[in-house]
Formats: sequence, structure tokens, C-alpha cells
Amino acid sequence: MVAFRIAPAVADAFPDTLIALVTATGLRAHEAWPRTAAAVEDLEKQLADGTWQPADETDPRIEAWHTAYRSFGTNPRRIRPSVDALGRRFAKRGTLPRINPAVDSYNAVSVRHGLPAGAFDLAHVTGDIDIRYADGTESFTPLGEPGTVEHPKHGEIVYADSTGVLTRHWNHRDAHRTRVTEDSTHVAFLLETLHAIRDGHLLKAAADELQGLLIPHAEQAEVYYFGPAQPQAAP
Repeated sequence: MVAFRIAPAVADAFPDTLIALVTATGLRAHEAWPRTAAAVEDLEKQLADGTWQPADETDPRIEAWHTAYRSFGTNPRRIRPSVDALGRRFAKRGTLPRINPAVDSYNAVSVRHGLPAGAFDLAHVTGDIDIRYADGTESFTPLGEPGTVEHPKHGEIVYADSTGVLTRHWNHRDAHRTRVTEDSTHVAFLLETLHAIRDGHLLKAAADELQGLLIPHAEQAEVYYFGPAQPQAAP
């Protein structure tokens, strides 16, 4: 099983970080996921009738990520945290993207709770995964751009395995290699907060909601947590 770790330097810089790891095995993404479809449609209805809005950069949950991005040299208004970018697109278009049921599930949970979310197909991960500062030598191929190779700048926070970078700018964009498709059967989902004392209850609610969406379509779905106090999760 793949272990997930937060590096000591990142833990020291962001001591109130907490990350929920939701692992799913035996995932069946070729079948209909009615609960996920209903969750997406419910959010779209609430947005349309004005009873709910996605969190924007004035919200403390998003503002915290903007501050974090600036700390490692990324302009968050040009390269936005994933939940910020998703919420902005949703507010503008009125609909959430339909990718596949697994991705749709974490997108709905992310935007509902104002927390960044992502996922990796563990069949394409090599070794363990670390949240760490890039040293500038790593390579990254962005999701949807299999012919592109980028090199994260030194000091940028990334998710990385032993082969390369899996997510740039902490949670801005995932890699093409570990993308989640309808054929993915063993997937790790991540939900994140930089302020566990304030927002830990939101993170737990989001992780429980995502687990609930996954369970009907998986052999097993489990939730783990890691952060500075417990820097590794090894399911």
C-alpha cells in the first residue's frame, strides 16, 4: 500500500494542516452513481435559486490557500488553488463539470465544503507520496497534456512520488499519469485544510460525505487523516 507523508519542512511552515485520505478499492466507475448525480444536481439547483454560493477568495478557507501560495512564490490569482478555480467556474457557468463518477464525487464535495480535493489512481503511482518542497529538478506532465513536461520551481510545494510530481502548487493541478478515469479501481482521494482547529469539522464532514458516495460503488472505502501531528498515513 502507498504511504502518504507530509515533509517536516512543510509541517513546520503550516502547523495546523490536516489532510483526509479516502481510499477506495474495487471501484466501479462504469456503473451509474445516482447519489453522486443527485449531489451535483442539488448544488446546481441551490446555485440557480440563490440559496447557496461557492466560497470565493474573500472566504477564510480560500484566503488561507492564497496566503499559502504566496508563501512559496505562486500568484494565487493567476494560478488558483483547485477549490477556488472550481468554485469560480461553477459560479460563472452554473454547472459542475461531468468527468466520471469518481471525479464528480470529489468535485461536488470539494465545492460544497470549500476545501481543496484531488485524487490519484494508485495503479500508476510509484513508491510513496510526499507533500514536500520541490527541489527544481522534478518533472510534471499536466492532466490532459500528455505531451507536455514542466519543471516545478525550487521551493514550490508539490505532491510527488518516486517518479515525479503528481500535483503542482500543492493542489492547483494534478498529473496526467495518475489521473482518475472510469477504469480506475484503486484510488486515493485527498481533502485538505490549513486550519484544522477552525475547519477540522468541515474536513471530517467532507471526508464522511465522500466516503458515503464511494461505498455503494467500491469493495471498500476507508478514511485516514495525517498532518504535522501524525505526518504519515499508511493504509
